[in-house]
Parts: sequence; C-alpha cells; structure tokens
Amino acid sequence: MNDVYPVIIAGGSGTRFWPLSRSRRPKQLLPLASGRPLISDTAARLKGLAPPSRTLVVCGKLHARAVRAAIPRLPAKNVLVEPAARNTAPAIGLATVEVAARDPDGILVVLPSDHHVGDPARFREVLGQAVEVARSGALVTIGLSPTRPETGYGYIRVGGPLPGGAARQVQAFVEKPDEPTARQYVRSGQYLWNGGIFVFRAQAMLDAIRRHLPALADGLELIRASRRRLAKVFPTLPSISIDYAVMEKAKNIAVVPGDFGWSDVGSFAAMEEVRPRDGRGNVAVGALPLLVECDGCVVMGRERPLAVVGMKDVVVVDSGDAVLVVPKARSQDVRQVVEALKQRKLSRYL
Repeated sequence: MNDVYPVIIAGGSGTRFWPLSRSRRPKQLLPLASGRPLISDTAARLKGLAPPSRTLVVCGKLHARAVRAAIPRLPAKNVLVEPAARNTAPAIGLATVEVAARDPDGILVVLPSDHHVGDPARFREVLGQAVEVARSGALVTIGLSPTRPETGYGYIRVGGPLPGGAARQVQAFVEKPDEPTARQYVRSGQYLWNGGIFVFRAQAMLDAIRRHLPALADGLELIRASRRRLAKVFPTLPSISIDYAVMEKAKNIAVVPGDFGWSDVGSFAAMEEVRPRDGRGNVAVGALPLLVECDGCVVMGRERPLAVVGMKDVVVVDSGDAVLVVPKARSQDVRQVVEALKQRKLSRYL
C-alpha cells in the first residue's frame, strides 16, 4: 500500500490529566498506557501499514520538538506545525493538502495521537479494509464496537452493508447521549462509537471541504499555492471539527466496524482499561506507590513514596510539584482545576 499516508493529529492539550499534563507536555506526550508516550505507541502500531517516510504529524509549535523526540525516525519535514489551534478540520485539511502535493492519489489514514489499541494487528487489518473502501472515493470512518453505555462519546448509527463486505452505510452521526439513550443505543446493536479515525483519498476530502465549507477550502488553496502564507492564513481558517464541517454533511460516507481493544484514555479513571490491576482492582503506576487496604483506586507517583490507605475508587496523582486527589467517578472534572489555576494566575503549574 504505497499510497497510504498515516496522519497523526497531535494538537490536544489534555487538561483532564493535570498535574501530569501541562501546556508543554500534553496528554499525547505522557507515558500513560505503557512506558513511552501515547504518540510513540500510536506511531509504532503503524508498522506494516506505512513507513515513517509517509507518516505525518500535525501539532502546535510548542510541541514540535517533543513530537520529533517521541518519534525519532519521523522526518522533520513530516511534522506539520499549526501556527494556531483551529480544531480538527483545518488540521486535517493542512495534512490533506500536503499529501495531495506529494501524491495526487494518496490515501490518508487520520488517527488521534492519544488513544490506546490493545490489538495492533487487528487494528491494522481494519485500517487496511478501510483503505480499500476509500479507494472508491468514499470518506470512511472506523466505528468502534461499544462495550458499555458510554455518555462521553459520539455514536454512529449504522445502515446496511456496502459492496465489498467490510463497510456499512452511515445513517447518522449522533451527539453524546444521556445514559438512558446510550443504553438504548447499545441494546439496539445499530450504533458504534465514533473514535475520530478517518480514511479517505486526498482529493475526495478536498472536494468535500470545497462543497461543505468553502471558506476553509479557499484558505487551504492559498496555503497550497504558497507555504509562505501558512502563518498568515491558517489562524484565519474556521475553527471547526471535521465531524461538523464534513462528515455529518457529506453523502459518500462509509463506516468500517472495528473491535481491537480501543480506549480513548479519556481520564485517569480510564487507566484501568490500559494498565494491569491488582487483586483488589487498583492500578498503581510509578516508582513506589504504596496501597494499603484500597479498592478500585488509581495511584500514580514519581520518585518518592506515595502511600494511600483505606480508600475506595479514588485517584491520587503526584507529579512532583503538585498532587491531585479526586473520586474516580469525577475524574472528568480535573479540567476545572486547570481553570482555577488560570484564574489564580498560577501559570507555573499549567
């Protein structure tokens, strides 16, 4: 598959992982699922799909050096630096313009940088199926088999099969549901999680952007004509996700279902999905965590001992200069701490 170009989107800030994540060290640069950064794991699981010479990363200027260090075999020219954060549609558009310039028939495989995959071989197999579907001109998304009535994800309502076997029609993209609706979705068997993984021919995406968001298409055309315009034009592009800009509007959408041990590692509570648990359901990460009569806890330390006694379903994180303690059920609320630090102008902890 010499026409396949993986594109890793690495622009997120990861505020739900404070105090480990900071402005210069966002979630994708943290060793959450293994001993290396999530973005390193993302690049490593592409082996056999495409070489580093055809792998691109889109990130902000603040993280470009760290990205190159995390993926040392990645050519420097393959790190596309966004002059400003403008959401996923401009980021994917920038990568699409780059691939189209290198290979007019190129197929992009767009991946988040900060997810975990338990079965990389099956993952690559599913992506290979999606690439074959994309050769027809379809915009393809990977639908993930739901394992629980999750309210934090968007869903894809699936229609009938498309020619070729692997792909299905997309009837609708559905926003994050409430819990009763999510339970209904899972029971019906007609819905998949939307994990933000997309596969498409470069020209097919550029045509779709032109059709559904001309303002973005105009800006990308200016950048394509002269890269010297990137710093001036990119910050003016519409700040919108690729889902809203294109995928929810286009007609030539297909979904390939996948089941490969996926997790978006969305909060400290998700550590139990990607790290081993002890006999009492605890996840302990770091040099010297000490858990005494604890159940269902997530404890992450660094060099000094971190002792937790008699606790149940809590998260305790020591980053060296800050400590977080939060009920596991409220781990999504960690971003509120970041907002509080901003309000108090404690920028050294951000």
